[in-house]
Amino acid sequence: RDGRSDWSSDVCSSDLSTTRRLLSLARPEAGLLAVATTALLISSGMSLVYPQAIKWLVDTIVTDGDASVLNYAAMALVVMFIVQAVFGAIRAWLFTVASERVVARLRNRLFMSILGQEIGFFDMSRTGELTNRLASDTTVLQNTVTVNVSMALRYIVGAVGGTIMLLWMSPRLTVVAIAVVPIIAVSAAVYGRWLRSLSRKVQDALALSTSIAEEAISGVRTVRAFAREEAEGERYAAAVETSYQLAARRALAMGIFQSVLGFAGFSTIALVVWWGGSLVIEDRMSVGDLTAFLIYTGLIAVSLGALSGLYSDFMRAIGASQRVFELMDRNSDLETESGEILQSVSGDVVLSDVHFAYPTRTDAPVLQGLDLTLGAGEVVALVGPSGSGKSTVAALLSRFYDPNSGVISIDGRDLTSLNPKSLRHHVGVVSQEPILFAASIAENIRYGKPDATQDEVRAAALAANAIDFVDGFPEGFDTLVGERGVRLSGGQKQRIAIARAVLKDPAILVLDEATSALDSESEHLVQEALDRLMEGRTTLVIAHRLSTVRDADRVVVLADGKVAEQGTHDALIDADGLYKKLVERQFGAA
Repeated sequence: RDGRSDWSSDVCSSDLSTTRRLLSLARPEAGLLAVATTALLISSGMSLVYPQAIKWLVDTIVTDGDASVLNYAAMALVVMFIVQAVFGAIRAWLFTVASERVVARLRNRLFMSILGQEIGFFDMSRTGELTNRLASDTTVLQNTVTVNVSMALRYIVGAVGGTIMLLWMSPRLTVVAIAVVPIIAVSAAVYGRWLRSLSRKVQDALALSTSIAEEAISGVRTVRAFAREEAEGERYAAAVETSYQLAARRALAMGIFQSVLGFAGFSTIALVVWWGGSLVIEDRMSVGDLTAFLIYTGLIAVSLGALSGLYSDFMRAIGASQRVFELMDRNSDLETESGEILQSVSGDVVLSDVHFAYPTRTDAPVLQGLDLTLGAGEVVALVGPSGSGKSTVAALLSRFYDPNSGVISIDGRDLTSLNPKSLRHHVGVVSQEPILFAASIAENIRYGKPDATQDEVRAAALAANAIDFVDGFPEGFDTLVGERGVRLSGGQKQRIAIARAVLKDPAILVLDEATSALDSESEHLVQEALDRLMEGRTTLVIAHRLSTVRDADRVVVLADGKVAEQGTHDALIDADGLYKKLVERQFGAA
């Protein structure tokens, strides 16, 4: 029992903390919400006043039968309903505007939190799940923090105000009318906790289905090439079915709960009609009093029913918000804002006794005591069997990860002491499959230097051997490249990526198999552009093709996470070691 009590206490504390944080999201809209709340109180106040007008109207008709009084009373009701409608519209408008502002601010914060995470976080996370949090989870929260709060206040005013009016009119009959409230409150508390847990499962299932869809759509060419459309459709359908089954359970529970509440409410009204009718017959209550009492009872019943529905929505929001807040509160394992700012870099790079394993595979070390030096302006080719750690070295130089042990330094400064953003301004990367954004060619080239002029962009394209095909497009530099650059060929994408690196003008350049996926003609054009780009820069070339290795100042061969041998191409061939075997096996040259 003590364990269950502690668990219940922890859940309540967590819910309360989450609730406070949810409501705090609306704090910047305090002024707007204050005006909206004033409009809400006025419109809700009209709901509490008009039953008295109806009471007066009914009693006047029954006792006097005066038509002039009837006309006056009817006009008064119309005026009250107009006031209620006007201020109700103001309330709905302002609360909705506030909710849109809140969710926009929340999405921006969540997006920046996601972008601020270390690369290892993205290795362990699925893109579809993250986008689902940005889209679906924040939408669940949207109405909760403003519009639903508005509705809750409205119905609370209706329930509390109606109860006060009932007590004023007939305390004994009021006891009958509100006897069901404690039962509703206890039932709602138990149901709400269960619903919150189920709602989180529904959101997780939706995130999984979104991840599957994102993978299939982004990799549609692979899906199509292997004729796996039906298989992907079945995989997605299975995930959707899971979310559907959970949502159906939630819907059934909500339906049963609301039906039970509805039955309790209408039964209470029937009981009030029976008892109140008896009081009218006994001449202890007027017809107008009973009419007003029934209206107030109906108002309370509607308010309690609506509050139960809002409570369900709020429990759903707590489930979704916990997912969002977990991500917003997550601290990156690699600090991106602090550290020394690099003003200039000559390009001396030293890796000393570096050990590293990826966060997703901590039991499989990639680098095991790597020692490597790159002199300023030197071109070093890094070769080795697959899995020897070549691309890992490139990732460490950009400080996508920090080594588990050992030191990586640039110009004598430990990378862990440097501001990562500042460091990356001085390190340029051209990879085997460059990622272009769904924007124009000019915008993609300008990505590393947003303030670059059109002349600078054109000069970068010229240096990257890209100017001919760019000028050949009808829209020139304004040509849209499509998602991930799908409207361009592999060689064209690569040259745009090189132009982007040229414009960035980094002191240290990493070429990660930049020509391995190209045909001979494209490779020739790209290699020319790379040769221009490498001039005067410290360059690390990771390659499998002999043509990109043999002209390097030095070739470093990795094996088992260490340097196996190094020297010039000719010297390593003469040494008859691992490099010569790689040449014979992979490059096809003896």
